[in-house]
Amino acid sequence: MSLPSVHRDPALPERVTIYEVGARDGLQNESGVIPLDTKLAFVERLTAAGLPVVEATSFVHPRWVPQLADAADLVARLDLHGPVPYPVLVPNERGLDRALESGVTHVAVFASATETFAAKNLNSTYESQFAMFEPVVRRALDAGVKVRAYLSMCFGDPWEGEVAVDRVVTAGRRLLDMGAYELSLGDTIGVGTAHHVEVLLDAFAEAGVGLDQIALHFHDTYGQALANTYAALRRGVTTFDASAGGLGGCPYAKSATGNLATEDLVWMLDGLGVAHGVDLSALAQTSAWMAEQLGRPSPSAVVRALTAG
Repeated sequence: MSLPSVHRDPALPERVTIYEVGARDGLQNESGVIPLDTKLAFVERLTAAGLPVVEATSFVHPRWVPQLADAADLVARLDLHGPVPYPVLVPNERGLDRALESGVTHVAVFASATETFAAKNLNSTYESQFAMFEPVVRRALDAGVKVRAYLSMCFGDPWEGEVAVDRVVTAGRRLLDMGAYELSLGDTIGVGTAHHVEVLLDAFAEAGVGLDQIALHFHDTYGQALANTYAALRRGVTTFDASAGGLGGCPYAKSATGNLATEDLVWMLDGLGVAHGVDLSALAQTSAWMAEQLGRPSPSAVVRALTAG
């Protein structure tokens, strides 16, 4: 298998954590129902490839995301107390109830930096979403469950346009202050550019938020995901969300195309000499296999290059 030449930049972090979202964010928008056994095999193959965190599913109401209606059945077949965490997304207290009944140890909540997306994605207002999440976070923490917070529309909104940096920082701080251990900043429609990333990270730092509390979640709509990742690396961010094979999008924002492909991220990190612990060959084969299950080529350039022929 081809590998990039390694040229270590001492200004970059020595190691990063890849937070794999392919099994949840990557599959949630698929129109054809994917069998439970296929989803389970996908999660297990991602784990075997060395991903340190694999987000497994979402306990959202099946009416809103039918693809993930089997969340409890999937979680029941995972080792929730092994070395690899399998977080699940919970949209509200009802979702948390189902997740806790399933014995999960990590959950995530999904908030919006904008009014319109809060209405479309959460059936909420910007302000009332925080009141909705507060008991979710508190009850999860009381149960000994770790909570991560996603914040969407951090770089732009298809209905509202540019999103003010200070608004993103304010919303993010509120989620962290609730007790989330990590805040994932989402470029939901992929409009961010490298210096915008730097400006936003600097604003969080000025607001007293350590970069060890920040993750980044890029979409590659305009081909900027790797450039934006590199900018964040240079600022010292060490956690990045990615989706195997570049699967995914947001069912409530039609301009949100695929996530940053995990393989593309790994290839870049390998060339930079930044450790991550992922077996690129095994991961690429997993994504090629999943593409076959979905009946279309993988969106990832690295997957296509490594599995050609």
